[in-house]
Amino acid sequence: MAARNPLLAGAAGRCPNCGEGHLFEGFLRVAPRCEACGFDLARADSGDGPAVFVILIAGLLVAFGALFTEVAFAPPVWVHLIVWLPATLVVVLLLLRPMKGVMLAAQFMNKASEARHD
Repeated sequence: MAARNPLLAGAAGRCPNCGEGHLFEGFLRVAPRCEACGFDLARADSGDGPAVFVILIAGLLVAFGALFTEVAFAPPVWVHLIVWLPATLVVVLLLLRPMKGVMLAAQFMNKASEARHD
């Protein structure tokens, strides 16, 4: 049974094959096998793709926010540090897991050799 949309399943941390089982064992560790359908997830490897996209998205959001704040309000540097360093951490942590799931699901959809979709 295939998931209706593997990309949405991956973003939700679900198996891209069935959409039911967990894709991750921990925060970012890929489960060896789907507990619902038995799909082999062990060889799936997203590489650095998710990190690159997260850096680009988080960098755009935080840089724009910091620049806008500087131009509009001209706060002291310590305000930028208190606001934008934690904001960067939060954005990165919120985006990393869904982005990795999407990249793994894209491998599944495109039958990439790393995903071992036979």
